[in-house]
Amino acid sequence: MSGVSGRVLVVDDNRVIRQLIRVNLELEGFEVVTAADGAECLEVVHRVCPDVITLDVVMPRLDGLRTAARLREDPRTVHLPVAIISACTRQEVDGGLAAGVDAFLAKPFEPNDLIRVVQQLMHREPPPPPLDGRHGAGRAGSTWS
Repeated sequence: MSGVSGRVLVVDDNRVIRQLIRVNLELEGFEVVTAADGAECLEVVHRVCPDVITLDVVMPRLDGLRTAARLREDPRTVHLPVAIISACTRQEVDGGLAAGVDAFLAKPFEPNDLIRVVQQLMHREPPPPPLDGRHGAGRAGSTWS
């Protein structure tokens, strides 16, 4: 399976939306595993070892924001990129940022936007350790005063 770009765990309680996301990602060469809610996500995440997780917010048992927070609490998944795919209300975005979510995509979404968000998360570098709180500080060859 050399054509696979990476593995995505898609978490949404709506079967139609799960299939829509799956089809769009598979057409781009991603391997897709799905879960119906946050509790199932946490059950399978260590077994499937995804490169990126997409989460709906409103789900039974365990919603997307609490799922994201749980993923951030676990040393094995703390650096796993997480995207929220939902209505993206102000409350959801604020809650997602507080839970350590990396990206947001509002429903209904364009398939190209979905692909772009997942690819960006898939290929991003792990976050560098903060230097001194300034953004963009430190590059090879910079002059330090």
